[in-house]
Formats: sequence, structure tokens, C-alpha cells
Amino acid sequence: MILEETLKKIKAPSDEAMEACRRHWDGIAKPLHSLGKMEDYLIKIAGMTGSSKIDLEKKALVVMCADNGVVEEGVTQSGQDVTAIVSENFLTGKATSSIMCQVTGTDMFPIDIGIARDTALRNEKVAYGTRNMTKGPAMTRSEAIQAIETGIRIAGELKDTGYRIIATGEMGIGNTTTSSALAAVFLDIPVEMVTGRGAGLSTAGLTRKISAIHRAIEVNRPNPEDGIDVLAKVGGFDLAGMAGLFLGGAAKGMPVVIDGIISAAAAMAAYVICPQCVDYMLASHISKEPAAQMLLERMGLEAALDCEMRLGEGTGAVTLFPILDLACAVYNSMSTFEEASIEQYQPLS
Repeated sequence: MILEETLKKIKAPSDEAMEACRRHWDGIAKPLHSLGKMEDYLIKIAGMTGSSKIDLEKKALVVMCADNGVVEEGVTQSGQDVTAIVSENFLTGKATSSIMCQVTGTDMFPIDIGIARDTALRNEKVAYGTRNMTKGPAMTRSEAIQAIETGIRIAGELKDTGYRIIATGEMGIGNTTTSSALAAVFLDIPVEMVTGRGAGLSTAGLTRKISAIHRAIEVNRPNPEDGIDVLAKVGGFDLAGMAGLFLGGAAKGMPVVIDGIISAAAAMAAYVICPQCVDYMLASHISKEPAAQMLLERMGLEAALDCEMRLGEGTGAVTLFPILDLACAVYNSMSTFEEASIEQYQPLS
């Protein structure tokens, strides 16, 4: 199986590469660690790639697009048809994330992994949407594995064609419901604490959303120690596909960027499947959805940005790219203390 082989390939990051990157930062003619997380992220990337020579010029955003059967429960403001409409806007460059990709020099790859109708996107459809998780599992275990392996395969394709970093994104009406369900199960926290208003629910809509998640968890009894089981029972094809991106990137020694709550829930599922893969994740921003920060903290990650974003589509993840580009520019171009004939800073005791 692709999944089993992938998990075998995920190794610890290179301490030697991280130390070499840290030494280079310390040798640049500026105060020590004065660029904060910009330095930390490049050190982490050096460990992921196994080299202190860092090049992030070729960047990708993979947007997993799918529909969710739980929409039947009135948990969203928009109808399910919006998933296909917005997803196809990625191809015309009219969606928010596609515009941001154009500005940041990022190539976008929208994937139909489970939209409820046929689309013009790359077809990796597992099924025409998941089933209503309040009445039984959202998908079978084999469907969940298929979606995970789709993400793994796409991450491998991108690495093999020269991409250096992947941002994760999604589009799917109802997926803040599924991601909140994942968060409640994995964090063992009451549903009310991890569930937000998504794209703008009324108070009555939020009540329906919380009720639907409660029923889905009660009916399906997902095992929090089995990431595949949780994805299959209360997740979505988009979430499973993103979990595969995190696992596939880790196996290929490639950084994968977490977006908001939905991406973080997928990252958490990947982490439960293989804890080592967290070493290949970068957290971009703190989502306005309640569970986002909780999930990052559980994985030991800290986001670089707090822009009060909650759009999805990978917008937060892509927002991190210019920061990383600036860090790379300084790291690769600035003079060292020796070259500038300046006495090197020493750490304060």
C-alpha cells in the first residue's frame, strides 16, 4: 500500500543541516536572532530538506475540493452547489487564493477529490461527496485511505517536478463542521468549545451545527487514536486529501504549510497517523475559528501570523510565502560579519 510505504520513509529531520543553517544566520551581519521566526522557519526547513542551502522559489498551493453530506443538516449558510462554483473559479484566477497565488509567484493546483458533480478540475474524485455523518460514517475506511493516498501521490509529483514547498488549501461547503468534529475527537474537548460560525452562521445555525457534530460523534464513535478512523467517520475527502499531503511531504523531505482550522484538523489527523510528520509542517497563521490554535498547540506548533483570517482556500498559508521569501533573500544575500569587517555578535549569557 502507498500509505504504508510512505510512513516507512518519514525520518527525523537533519540536526546537522539545522545547525549549519543556525550558524549561517548567526554569522550574518545583524543582531543575533533579530528576524525571529523568519530565522526559525528556515532552520526548520533546513532540517526537513537535509541541507542548509535553502531555495523556496518554486512554490505550490494544493486546494482539495469536496462536498460533505452533513450539509443536509442545515449547518451552512451556503448551498452545496457553491463548492463547485468556487472551485472552478480557481481555474479562471478569480478566487481569493488564486489572486494571492498570482501575486506571490505560487502555482495553484485545485483538485476535485469529491465534489458532488463533475467539474473541470483535475479529477481525483473518490466519490460524489461524503455521506451524512449524522446517520453513519461519512465514508468507508478504504475511501479515506484512497483520499489520503491521493494527497501523498500529489505531494510526490510536486517534489519530483521541482517544487520546494507546498501550501495546503481546501474548498467544500460544510467543512468547518467536519473539521470541528475532528478537533473535538482528537482534542477530547466539548464540541461547543471547538465549533465556530464558519462562513457566517446565525446563532440558530451554529446551534444546528453543534447538534449535528454531537450526533455524528455519538453515532459513529470514532477512535481518537486512529486518524484514519476519525477521518472516515466524521471527516471529509478534502481533509483526508490534505492529511495525505502532510504525510507525502514528510516522506519526501519537503515543507508543507498549514492554513487555518480545516488544514490544521487535517494536519492533526496526519500527526495521529504518524507523529514524526509534524517535523515537516509549518504553521502559517492563527485562524479565527476556535479550535485552530488548540490544534497547533497540541502538535507543538506556533503560527507566524495573526491576521484574524478565516477564509480558507489556503489563503493564510500563501500569506506566509512572502515572509519566507524575504527570509531567504536575507539568508542567501546578506554579508557575513567577516565580509563586512564587523566584529561578530556573541550570545548574551
